Amino acid sequence: MPRLSAAGRRGAGPATLAKGKDSVGRIHILADQVANQIAAGEVVDRPASVVKELLENSLDAGATRMVIAVEGGGRKLIRIADDGSGMVRDDALLAFERHATSKLRSSDDLLSIATLGFRGEALPSIASIARVEMVTRAAGESSGTRMEIAGGKLLLCEDAGAPPGTTLTVRDLFFNTPARRKFLKSETTELAHVTALVTHYALAHPDKHFELHSATHALLVAPPVRQAAERIFQIFGQDTLDQLLPLAAEIELAHAGLAEPPPWRRPADYQAAEPGWLRISGFTSKPELEKLNRNSIYCFVNRRLVRDRLLMHAVSEAYRNILAPTSFPVVLLFVEMPPQEVDVNVHPAKTEVRFRQAGWLHDFVRDTLRHKLTMGRPAAGFLHALTAHPSSASALVSPSSPWSPDFAQWEPPSSGGWSPGTLPGPEQPADDGFHLTGPAVPPSPGVLPFAAPAIVPGAQPSSLAAAKGPSSCSSALAPEEEPEAGPSLHGLASLRPLGQLRDSFILAVNQEGLWIIDQHVAHERVLFERVLRQRQAQQVERQRLLMPMLIDLLPAQMVTFAAIALELEANGFEVEPFGPRTIAIKAAPAGLEGSALERMVVEVLEQAGSPEQAENLEAARTRIAASIACHAAIKVNTALDPARMEWLLAELAGTEHPTSCPHGRPIVLRYAWKDIQRAFHRI
Repeated sequence: MPRLSAAGRRGAGPATLAKGKDSVGRIHILADQVANQIAAGEVVDRPASVVKELLENSLDAGATRMVIAVEGGGRKLIRIADDGSGMVRDDALLAFERHATSKLRSSDDLLSIATLGFRGEALPSIASIARVEMVTRAAGESSGTRMEIAGGKLLLCEDAGAPPGTTLTVRDLFFNTPARRKFLKSETTELAHVTALVTHYALAHPDKHFELHSATHALLVAPPVRQAAERIFQIFGQDTLDQLLPLAAEIELAHAGLAEPPPWRRPADYQAAEPGWLRISGFTSKPELEKLNRNSIYCFVNRRLVRDRLLMHAVSEAYRNILAPTSFPVVLLFVEMPPQEVDVNVHPAKTEVRFRQAGWLHDFVRDTLRHKLTMGRPAAGFLHALTAHPSSASALVSPSSPWSPDFAQWEPPSSGGWSPGTLPGPEQPADDGFHLTGPAVPPSPGVLPFAAPAIVPGAQPSSLAAAKGPSSCSSALAPEEEPEAGPSLHGLASLRPLGQLRDSFILAVNQEGLWIIDQHVAHERVLFERVLRQRQAQQVERQRLLMPMLIDLLPAQMVTFAAIALELEANGFEVEPFGPRTIAIKAAPAGLEGSALERMVVEVLEQAGSPEQAENLEAARTRIAASIACHAAIKVNTALDPARMEWLLAELAGTEHPTSCPHGRPIVLRYAWKDIQRAFHRI
């Protein structure tokens, strides 16, 4: 803040005052047009942003049918027609004024926002950088209203005939801001963003009708269905649905932290609000399906699409020690909670949110996903594993999307309505084994009702559930409506070993088919879970060395050693400094000796010392346990007698996650009996 000089404080002379009259200030209030364009820069960065804002307005208006049309990737034309509540003439005029909204009345309403939009900035911001036409009619009105606005200026407002609802057309996006227009990508890329956005909102609202049309294609036609699983089948096909595991869980919210008005603002008849419930539903991929980035993790909070770091981290933690650190799953996650438990007014585009009880929600999401993977124990197919590999392509993208590999060969359906036979299907499977289309078969009935509480009310999710026993979370699916079970590892206990392949892989059989087990990673998973259990019970088996093992370290490694020395001791090590850059190992966990022990210690210190490996205590525990298990496990090229193979298979069957080793490599592949019969033309 500027300070006045001594002369200024005592009063200025005539010459000074005269000089002040001639001076011109540099601060001024921006014109409304400029302010709207600045706001548009925060809200609208590409055509998909316009579609998002208008689509959310339609959903807030109670629309059950939305038809979206785009041309030129959204640059030339965006039109959204809905059958929502519509507007009367006065409301239509006010809708294009800044901060005009029907969704808020006072600041108290910000504490419990239940709508997708609420600021009243989208329409004036869009109208300031495009040519906009709106035709709207409220139900019960004899006529509608037609308005035209270009560059923020009202050109026309007249009565017009129209069906109930609103049709909003946006042409020539960024026509008066060429600097913004030149930063747009190609038409194909922009159309892909629009397609992905509409597809995801169609997934979030299966009970509503969505259509998306380009100039040449009907990109999406999705009539309303009862369940999210039916919507996934409707858009992507049965192959995609088979790759996903359904999620459903709920828990009563803790009373601590609920938003309440202060005592002096409470009415005489005030009663505290019910805490409500936290519900999670959606789908998560089997461990065999891997992606190279997080672009296939879609999170919805109260049906709002968000990119939230907390939820992303919870998903990654659920798959820790199941997938490789550089691989990520495909997740469609819906989080439902009371509006007062989440703050959506923290980002201009409303793509980020804040949770009142963030840590509690994080643990619940992580434990729910982890529990589903533990209970499902999905088995990887041998034939699928031959072609599957991690991909950076975004999953859950409509087959008619420009991002889909089949878009160039895809032909639009001949009729306007959807039917199972009109689903486009590829001639070849996708390279990553995750097929976004499938055979045209009738949709199956529902899969995700909330039939019963998933968790005992009041139970707290364990922060160590990823490394300990069964989670407190469980599926809320009704037993009679469970989807048909896919291939699983529940049959491991019945395996009968036949022998080894090159002393590295165990061949075994049961009624389900032929199984191939990697003996090293199988033993690694067994040891990993055993080390974690012993660490939790503080009963780690250790062995003393006849002579201390001396290891020379770098200065940075000595700093890392000092930070994790207590955790190493809790895992069975007895290590102490032996000079400025040397440590002496006097005892180690059972099974580690010689060069394997030295490599394990150096590996742990190098991983912990890397900047990208900043981690909490739990992550350090699991990483150390994984390293111990890896170096102590049975190696490849090691002959095993039948009794040893039977023991290993029995131990593997008793683990929580026999699907993969702690570093994400698959343990078991199954050649199903039906696939064997099909290969020999028996069926």
